[in-house]
Amino acid sequence: MSVKYLSTTALSKEIQMPTKEVFSLLAENGLIIREENNWILTEKGKKEGGVVRSHPQYGSYIAWKEEIKNNILFQKSDNDQNLLTSTALGKHFGISKFRINPILSELGLIQKDVKGWRVTPLGKLMGGKQFEHVKTGIPYVCWSQEILTKKSVINSLKEVQGDSTSEEKSDSNNTTVEFREKFEAKHRSADGHYVLSRAEMLIDNWLYMSEIVHAYERKLPIEEDVYCDFYLPVGKVYIEFWGLENDERYRERKKEKLRIYEKYGFNLIELDDNDIKNLDDVLPKKLLRFGIQAY
Repeated sequence: MSVKYLSTTALSKEIQMPTKEVFSLLAENGLIIREENNWILTEKGKKEGGVVRSHPQYGSYIAWKEEIKNNILFQKSDNDQNLLTSTALGKHFGISKFRINPILSELGLIQKDVKGWRVTPLGKLMGGKQFEHVKTGIPYVCWSQEILTKKSVINSLKEVQGDSTSEEKSDSNNTTVEFREKFEAKHRSADGHYVLSRAEMLIDNWLYMSEIVHAYERKLPIEEDVYCDFYLPVGKVYIEFWGLENDERYRERKKEKLRIYEKYGFNLIELDDNDIKNLDDVLPKKLLRFGIQAY
């Protein structure tokens, strides 16, 4: 009995899935790779029944044993059937398709590739899935419907539009509220930020004078209610200054914060009182570890 082979295009028709999505799934699972605008069959692909064939008019192409159409990688879940493109996601939130990806990048959910976008580990947690355009190989990300329920994403997108009505929430012990009531931001930095301490003012001023774009007390793009001291969009780097080591409750907050940073694999720079005295020496070295050049 002869074995029937299907081209990737014919396979897509058999399983009723867009051709570009079939190519993306095959690439994502290591059965094919993209080299110089051509799809190359991998050793793993050969084991899955892939072969290279030649057509007198169209040249070489990859074909698959017909049985591959029953492979689990083509079994789409209900969530996968309703994936959102970045354009659809932007439309849902009323944001231009030209702005949505840069915003998602600022949140740390995707990162810019040479061309296109790559999903980050945090983005995967938020329902992001990686694909590649069939003809160009340019990477792009689609999102499961669950991203529409993520408070961290919803609030961040509202903030960008100047439409944030969400109130800052504390944890079960009200430590966030109590801390902010106890330590009011009274120190004005050179760029207009009001910060909690002289040390934070010096950090803010150093970043500003070094022309490094930064945000102060930016909420981490996660479901937990955690704020960083400083956030640098370039490099996706967070900076924490630990200045109240003799306060027991502060030490507990520090411990919990560090656990969160480690949990999500965020880029973190830690500074203490000794570092503040030598910012010109300390910060450039710490920033360079994340590809940020100060001078």
